[in-house]
Amino acid sequence: MANEPAERAATELLLIERERERAVLDSVITELGTGRPAVVAVTGRPGLGQHALLRWAARLAEDRGLRVRHARATGAERELRHGAVVQLTGPPQGPPHELPCRPDRLAGMTELLCAARSRPTLLVVEDTQWLDPASLQWFQALVRRLPGTPVALLAGSSGIPVHDTPLPCVADWPTAPAVRTAELVLSPLSAHGVATAVELICGIAGDQRFTEAAAHLTAGHPAVLHTALRRFTGYGYAPVAGYLPELRDLVTAAAGDHTTRVLHGLPDAAVAVLRALAVCGGLLDLPLVCLLAGQRHLSETKLRAVLEASGFTTAGHAAPRVHDPLVRARILEEMPADERADLHARVAECAHRAAAADEDIAELLLHARPLGTPWAVPTLRRGSAAAQHRGEHAVAVARLSRALDEPLEPEERARLQFDLAAAEAMTAPEAGDRRLAGITRAEHGAGRLRARATDLGLARGNSDWGRRTAAEAIPAAHGAERDGLIALYWIAEQTRQDDTELVMPEVPALPDRPADAPRAGVRAWQLALRGDDPDATRALARSALAGPADADSLFLPRLVACRALFLTDDTEEAERHLDALLDGARRHRTPTVVGRVLGIRAELHLRCGRIGAAERDITAAERALPFTSWHPYAVPQLLGLRLTIDLENGRRDQARALACAPTPAGAEDSVLWSFLLFGRALVAWADGEPAVALELLRECGRRLLRRQWINPALLPWRSTAARLAHTLGHRDEALRLSREELRLARRWGTASALGRAELGAAPAAGPARTDRLRTAVAVLRDSPARVAYAGALAELATAEREGGDRERAAELAAEAALLTAACPVPRLAGRVRLLATDLRSPAAPAVPEAPEHHGWDTLTEAERRTALLAGCGHGNRDIADLLSVSRRTVELRLSGAYKKLRISGRGELSALVRAMDGC
Repeated sequence: MANEPAERAATELLLIERERERAVLDSVITELGTGRPAVVAVTGRPGLGQHALLRWAARLAEDRGLRVRHARATGAERELRHGAVVQLTGPPQGPPHELPCRPDRLAGMTELLCAARSRPTLLVVEDTQWLDPASLQWFQALVRRLPGTPVALLAGSSGIPVHDTPLPCVADWPTAPAVRTAELVLSPLSAHGVATAVELICGIAGDQRFTEAAAHLTAGHPAVLHTALRRFTGYGYAPVAGYLPELRDLVTAAAGDHTTRVLHGLPDAAVAVLRALAVCGGLLDLPLVCLLAGQRHLSETKLRAVLEASGFTTAGHAAPRVHDPLVRARILEEMPADERADLHARVAECAHRAAAADEDIAELLLHARPLGTPWAVPTLRRGSAAAQHRGEHAVAVARLSRALDEPLEPEERARLQFDLAAAEAMTAPEAGDRRLAGITRAEHGAGRLRARATDLGLARGNSDWGRRTAAEAIPAAHGAERDGLIALYWIAEQTRQDDTELVMPEVPALPDRPADAPRAGVRAWQLALRGDDPDATRALARSALAGPADADSLFLPRLVACRALFLTDDTEEAERHLDALLDGARRHRTPTVVGRVLGIRAELHLRCGRIGAAERDITAAERALPFTSWHPYAVPQLLGLRLTIDLENGRRDQARALACAPTPAGAEDSVLWSFLLFGRALVAWADGEPAVALELLRECGRRLLRRQWINPALLPWRSTAARLAHTLGHRDEALRLSREELRLARRWGTASALGRAELGAAPAAGPARTDRLRTAVAVLRDSPARVAYAGALAELATAEREGGDRERAAELAAEAALLTAACPVPRLAGRVRLLATDLRSPAAPAVPEAPEHHGWDTLTEAERRTALLAGCGHGNRDIADLLSVSRRTVELRLSGAYKKLRISGRGELSALVRAMDGC
């Protein structure tokens, strides 16, 4: 009795949208009461509510005083003679010795018909697809005797023909015209029906998103919907969109249970074919599928009928297809693992002979036993490449991992391990590093892969791993491989931050002029970092990049050679080689190297003022290998680059958020942490925190100097720190830093480095400020540093305007405007527009003569310039852009000026400046 409410709710749900069927059954029962016989078949796919509808009709007949007899056929009684008939008529009566020796073919029918003449009788038979042959013949005989007899036969079926020999279904039994016949085919619930069911079971109406999702997930299947919703409400969930993940899980479980029940009700032959179909996925035609399933003699027509009635398949061009992944999994999971693997193997072989697509065969091979055929590994490789191209990296890794299960020669296995490690950079980078280390330690089959494996692993940024792996591999290496490993060791050594290591590996130093390309490229990078001999650096880099890259070429020595070239101002040449490296990395499907090359090219674009191109490249680098896949040592450089690009684009909020974002553990242990410190300093400066910015730059410099990264062309931290020190009044520090950068820039000798150094030295130069700026403009004019040149033009224009030469200032501002139009840099472009606007105002001399006021002479030069611009009506942001300082600096200068001038604010300041007739 405790289950009655639940059963009633289940019955009510299964009767939703069954009004037409119930009307037919009501009419049949009404006519039966008047003596008219009938035969009604209720069919449909399993679980659509046939049983609920039959039982509803039985209760209705009982309520109207009719006699109701009920039977249910089952698969277990399929071999039991008259199994269903006995349920209707009862077992034979009398002592055993009086029973007939031979069973009566129509046992109990006479008694049933006689009883019906006194009281109309409704016979309800469920699951007629399981009727044993004797029971089936009994019911056919009954139907022939129905005319004039008040008996109605109500038969329910799943529609699945399970008999070994074709037998007519109930709806096809011959009847007389006086016998009413009907066939009711049930269909899934509509969206409205699902919404009604949700309200019925959950007690409240579901919101629209919830009911739409329920309809989609269950496909309107009443049995699945009922099971899932009962469990859903049992957990106390409400039918709202917030619980859709829970609903999805419960529907998946309910659908799986339903699949299992239906499978157990199918003939063994149909289950075998379903398993083969679940594996084939529509690749093979039905006769071949039946052959693979060991059912070559099945009737194709009957088989298609069984499969369609099960609800598991949809019609396909060559064969039915199992459309639902969950159904496929449930069909296969009850098979023993070895049988399942064998079936996948046999299907893969057939698909290969049928020239199926590589990816389809690769998917089959994933679950197959090793075949040992010559086509299996190449097929898995091609399938992996296609998956990588689509960005499905986990699939690519799985296919290459499966290829390793095949019998392979040592060299082929090593190459496969290498490709797998490259693919694992996106999904399991640490596992990839271990795999690459294994290649470098292999005694047989690795060949020249040892150097390439070290190169690939080091590209992800783990310099400790790279140093250790290269040092271990060098003793066993010879010739070009040994030279390459030595080059890679010194690349890793350059980025090591910890210089307290007691025992150093015995690795030969690089010669001054290496003859081989890898060592030449690394030697060029060493010279570039130390700011020594730009001509030798250029020659060595060109030597490293002279020959075309082949399959055995190392990427990192060529990459650092490219970086050395753009530090020597040979940016076009560097960009051309970077493009070639990028093509090679994409061709070899090494996402680590792709991301590394894109990041370096973004830095080159940034230096050349191509901010849009820089942003595209850094975004593509993040797509090629997300920050989470890089080693922590490599992340700071990429973050610093992204942060600087955001600042140049005027996205200060994004830059600030990135500067404050947490970094991976261990990221600060690399010398590349300096790049992030530099970017954070720029953000702090832009946010009006010069003291914070200066301290960050000091730490940036300390880290770079510890590793002897001296060249100012690499990162102009000294000139930037000098500007901040000058702003904060640290004149001695500003002079020391600017002179040091000038000295190093002159030693390096490139226009970009020297021009930036001159530009950075200008604020601390005092009266010589304008001369410094003129020198910077002259030096930068022919350099690739377009942003620095435009900035120098803007600063010189400001200085010329302050000196009274408005005509020269306007010329410089116009040239800066042309540059920012050709190389859009939003931050600098805004500053140049403000400057040009100010210069076009005829009544606004740039630096008016000081008004006669007793406190004016007490202002510093910086306070005087800031106060004059504020008095002329410029806002703090405009003043900050014009003077290349932060808004906080402008506020501090104005505050100091107000105190010294003994005025209360900007209004009095404007009146004071207007009194001199200058604004």
